[in-house]
Amino acid sequence: MALDEMAVFLIRQGFPALKQTIEGKPIVFFDSPGGSQVHNSVIDAMQRYLVTSNSNAHGAFSASMRTDEMTHKARENFADFLNADRPEEIIFGPNMTTLTFRISQAIGQTLKPGDEVIVTRLDHDANVSPWLALRNIGAVVRFVDFDPTDCTLSMQDVEKFLNQRTKIVAVAYASNSVGTINDVKTITRMAHEVGALVYIDAVHFAPHGPIDVTELGCDFLVCSAYKFFGPHIGVLYGRHDLLEALPALKVVPAGNEPPDKFETGTNNFEGICGASAAIEYLSSLGAQFGSEYKPQFNTLSSHRQDLKAAMIAIRSYENQLCRKLLSGLSQIPGIRVYGICGPENLDHRVPTVSFTLEGIGPRDIALKLNKENIFVWDGHFYAVAAIEQLGLLDKGGLVRVGLCHYNTQQEVQFLLESLWEIGNG
Repeated sequence: MALDEMAVFLIRQGFPALKQTIEGKPIVFFDSPGGSQVHNSVIDAMQRYLVTSNSNAHGAFSASMRTDEMTHKARENFADFLNADRPEEIIFGPNMTTLTFRISQAIGQTLKPGDEVIVTRLDHDANVSPWLALRNIGAVVRFVDFDPTDCTLSMQDVEKFLNQRTKIVAVAYASNSVGTINDVKTITRMAHEVGALVYIDAVHFAPHGPIDVTELGCDFLVCSAYKFFGPHIGVLYGRHDLLEALPALKVVPAGNEPPDKFETGTNNFEGICGASAAIEYLSSLGAQFGSEYKPQFNTLSSHRQDLKAAMIAIRSYENQLCRKLLSGLSQIPGIRVYGICGPENLDHRVPTVSFTLEGIGPRDIALKLNKENIFVWDGHFYAVAAIEQLGLLDKGGLVRVGLCHYNTQQEVQFLLESLWEIGNG
């Protein structure tokens, strides 16, 4: 069975938020880049945990033991999702930003004045500011630029900046502002050739395609469960040998081995439970709709096959939606799409499409769409350097439409018709 419009109609029944109406009209959720809606199975899992197992960890009683078992299972699920070697390489935290600051400060304790860090102007600031903070210890930070015509990273800059003093390269898997997919595998190879570590922000890519940290060869990768149908919680993968070697800011009684040494204080156990359930939801999609993709992953366990197949099926379906959106936007006078625009180049972007409309500010467009119950984001989306580079920071930024697998062709058509009316109103 393919992941198509009919399948998506059934999938949508599992998302309670999608059944909401305002004044009798349904809501169109194109806001997923800021956080997706949550699947019923996630809500049920969190409620069940809070009712039956709500306890702190490592106790000698059954509820606490269930918390420990649930947490370990969640690590296993995320190790499967990312194709990591072992569950101990998975660290949970409140969000990607906090986890990135935590790792940047740990790495910072190993640096010397004059060591260099590479970041990009295309990234969310959560993968910039934590590394800029290392200037306090004398680190030199280099910024990789991007081409404003199509919002692709300058690989020439990457090559130019890499040298024997480079210790960290921090780069996004995909841009949260304009949707560009960066060639993180090549960047990782180039960084490793000079002995640098690679830290990948996969928050914006994780809902839209399969991730394989083993194939990428990256040293760290971080994502956020609330971007792929789970609760607000951050998840970090780190190579076990690096996690073992890095110093951690922690209280004395906390464990000295990964992952415990990097999980400060009491974890958000109900959030971890919900995030684990989100992985199981994705796995179920692979089991139902991914049979044609599984043979290419026959060296993996069945659970990992299901997860990889699910993400390829999702990507295939979302590309259909994105193709329709880009084609429709190109026909509306006054709209300028930023980033990779051609429908033939969908392999190089995620289905996040950002644009301006001549004569109308992004916030005004978002407010007008809200009157039609269409939810979109506007502004800089914390990708401050990117929006500044595009010359839009003092003009209200961009309008951002985020497609995901629970959206439909009909919703995209409704958006296009609404934008046409706004532009000609």
